[in-house]
Amino acid sequence: MTHILLIEDDAGTANEIVLELTACGHHVTHRATLATAFAAARAQTADLLIVDRQLPDGEGLDLIAQLRVEGRRTPALVLSALGSLDDRVRGLRVGGDDYLPKPFALVELVARVEALLRRPNETRETRLIVGPLDLDLLAGTASRAGRPLELLPRELKLLDYIVRRPGRIVTRSMLLQDVWGYTFEPDSNVVDVHIGRLRRKIDAEGEVPLIRSVRGQGYVFDIPG
Repeated sequence: MTHILLIEDDAGTANEIVLELTACGHHVTHRATLATAFAAARAQTADLLIVDRQLPDGEGLDLIAQLRVEGRRTPALVLSALGSLDDRVRGLRVGGDDYLPKPFALVELVARVEALLRRPNETRETRLIVGPLDLDLLAGTASRAGRPLELLPRELKLLDYIVRRPGRIVTRSMLLQDVWGYTFEPDSNVVDVHIGRLRRKIDAEGEVPLIRSVRGQGYVFDIPG
């Protein structure tokens, strides 16, 4: 049985969602505050998070952002009465996998939940050692051959994504969807800019470059021989 963690402070809305998802065969745990949601999410038993943005003790997106920094990749569906394009983009940028503005039909909620649960799961170790790189996703730290790397959360997530696919071409579209959470391709060079910054941090003078550009396609992580 699929376990879904629902974080929603409105009792009526929460009850409707719990009843509908339970009827569809899912097990639902409900929390109404950020404080209680953090503990439940960190238990790592949920297959999916449904997170309301406006909670009585803070912003639901902060929960998702912190979990991503900690290396927790549980898919997250964001619910919000804030439905502008900027709000949706922000929800995806912090690590949300989908965004559903309120009010919504329960049938659409169920369809989005099922779509997220159909996505292929990846093994997500929280400690990753590949070649000279050592990534500790829970601690939010990284090093190369013992040299600490001062990476921002987005850079750590980007490096994590690339090093899990050594020798394979990672396209810009893949990175935009899986690292930034975009369901569309923006007219910008955001990926190239972040890759450039990441390279400057992980490749010191005299070290073999780890991320190689493939013209017109994307990037490849090469493990030094």
